[in-house]
Amino acid sequence: MTRPITTICCIGAGYVGGPTMAMIAKKCPQISVTVVDISQPRIDAWNSSELPIYEPGLDEIVFECRGKNLFFSTDVEGAIRDCEMIFVSVNTPTKKTGLGKGKAADLTYWELAARTIAACSESDKIIVEKSTVPVRTAEAIEKVLQRNCPHDGVRFDILSNPEFLAEGTAIVDLDAPDRVLIGGKIENAKGQAAVDALVGVYSNWVPKENILTANLWSAELSKLAANAFLAQRISSINAMSALCEATGADVQQVSHAIGTDTRIGSKFLNASVGFGGSCFQKDILNLAYICECHGLPEVAEYWHSVVGMNDYQKSRFVKRMISAMFNTISGKKISMLGYAFKKDTGDTRESPAIDVGHGLIEDGAKLNIYDPKVAAAQIALDMGEEAMKSITCCKTHTESLTGAHAVCIMTEWDEFKTYDWEAIYGVMQKPAFVFDGRLILDHQKLKDIGFIVYALGKPLDPFLCSAEGAP
Repeated sequence: MTRPITTICCIGAGYVGGPTMAMIAKKCPQISVTVVDISQPRIDAWNSSELPIYEPGLDEIVFECRGKNLFFSTDVEGAIRDCEMIFVSVNTPTKKTGLGKGKAADLTYWELAARTIAACSESDKIIVEKSTVPVRTAEAIEKVLQRNCPHDGVRFDILSNPEFLAEGTAIVDLDAPDRVLIGGKIENAKGQAAVDALVGVYSNWVPKENILTANLWSAELSKLAANAFLAQRISSINAMSALCEATGADVQQVSHAIGTDTRIGSKFLNASVGFGGSCFQKDILNLAYICECHGLPEVAEYWHSVVGMNDYQKSRFVKRMISAMFNTISGKKISMLGYAFKKDTGDTRESPAIDVGHGLIEDGAKLNIYDPKVAAAQIALDMGEEAMKSITCCKTHTESLTGAHAVCIMTEWDEFKTYDWEAIYGVMQKPAFVFDGRLILDHQKLKDIGFIVYALGKPLDPFLCSAEGAP
């Protein structure tokens, strides 16, 4: 039998590493879990009363386990040296320069982590890929480990354990996952033993039938494929939203009708201004690049079209706003409610609000941005110095809306539904426009108050029928 794991280290204290290790610590009190990162401010935040990321339910778990069997440290080398299993959860962004620019994954941080692991390891280690990586990354990383370890006889077994977390529900996803996928060299005994060791960790709370094992390459590809399929569904329903507006159909009724088909299902069939987050676009571009490298240009073009539809939806939303507001928004104040890419997270990576914001500013608009969980510093980092000359980051929704000509809903925060929209109408310029990019408001009620309303994929208000693309 495989000896149970008692010490785990995770390199990378971000959106994946932090919550995943917190859940392992909670479910496996017999295992000592250390999360390490080279960023002192980030580790300080994990050790404080205000964690660096917002995720419902995360605070309670961290505060319960921290200092007992859950630790956060910048001592990367010490944690590597003392553990049996190492999760690597570092950033793998899309390359910005060189071969594969704009498509391939940048494995710089992964390679640096591998070199550090090799230099510090004095005993056998099981290395777990937790970052989303290209197919056959494990093969490359194994070469780095073997050729950079100064100690003879140290064995490295590499596993792929892709995360399938949705931000905003990560704790629920970790507590009761649909499946846990573990890939390894199951064709040999030692590789199978490494897989069994990780299975043993998850078996503390995940039913055995929900733990899937596969070879390394299948596990790596499964994560890219899963995100690509999910993004494809969003782009598909968003394509339908454009057709619905052109024909007078209702995208929510269409979504409900097709979602009741058990072969399709209702998840990820909500029309919106576009998908965001750290994975979808990056993973689709990576998948398309892999297809190109293997001589499959038609397949690559297909996956590129999924990203293209997402870009189209954002630009279409901006065009609708501009055309509705008499084809000019120069000098007009627009309130942007929501900036995170989805509710229940402060993550802004690839948020549709970024591109929509730039599109509005390019046409001369002044933006008042309010998001309950995104700091002004993050907005400034995303938007850039020049754009910030046209942006005011607001601390309350009232501040954002007062004197605004229009409001656009960019994140589906529940609190937006509870606002006193009659009072909001009173403090806005007239005519007052609402552009609902998340389909969360009561549109008829808003119209009754006096708002001119545009809702993605809904029959167009007569006032909007001169908008781009309308019949």
